[in-house]
Amino acid sequence: MENFDWTSFTKKIAVKAKISDIYNAWTKAGELEKWFLEKVSFFDSNQELVSKDQNVSEGNTYEWLWYLYDDTMKGKIIAANGKDQLQFTFEGDCLVDVKLSESNDYTIVELRHHNIPTDDSSKQYIRLGCSNGWHFYLINLKSVYEGGLDLRNKDENLNPMINN
Repeated sequence: MENFDWTSFTKKIAVKAKISDIYNAWTKAGELEKWFLEKVSFFDSNQELVSKDQNVSEGNTYEWLWYLYDDTMKGKIIAANGKDQLQFTFEGDCLVDVKLSESNDYTIVELRHHNIPTDDSSKQYIRLGCSNGWHFYLINLKSVYEGGLDLRNKDENLNPMINN
């Protein structure tokens, strides 16, 4: 594993949906709650709550909560161009870049998670754990926006599962 990149990974998926809908899926609290998180709160620079149907902006902060987990993740929106690109902090100082492009009737979602520390805990929980997590959530994004089926496990009696 000496040539393995512990500092970043990239995932791509094609979703048969309009690019504007997929951009909103990443940048509106109400849309993120449909496929990714249980509860999403975005705050503007004055720490005022951003409406759930409003797109985030550069400099906004967030608090995210997943189903069946008690820990709230906090971070910051680094960039949001209103059309096809988003960057936010994740798991501390890690960065996630989301780039959207169109191909035929699909929106191609390319997610790059980078700036991952190389201590053993980060290798295990961020590099490997988040890679698995993003894999599932990108599939769920596709499922929700193509067919409406949310694949997340929300039943606390069935924890842990690959879909939470």
